[in-house]
Amino acid sequence: MKKEKFIRLNVRKLKKITKKAVTLAKNNAFERLYKKQETKEAEKDVFKLARIREKKTRDMGNIRCIKGGDGKILVEETEIRERWRSYFCNLFNDKMSVYSLSM
Repeated sequence: MKKEKFIRLNVRKLKKITKKAVTLAKNNAFERLYKKQETKEAEKDVFKLARIREKKTRDMGNIRCIKGGDGKILVEETEIRERWRSYFCNLFNDKMSVYSLSM
């Protein structure tokens, strides 16, 4: 019981110390950023960040529409799942029939 209480108190102290260290590190980073903003190098960094952000928006994992079997665009999640299900079902069944014929 006393050991658990001692551990909890130490954890709390360590959390406070960690929060202070993180805050100081953030403040120092922002100070360096603000000083750097006044230079020509900062302008290059801003454009670099903008390019990175733009590339992230082109990430293929975020696309939420696909073409259906009839060529129409599907945007509803249930329609997309059904299309993927039918696609893989056809894909695997066609492969299996070709595989069984060749044996």
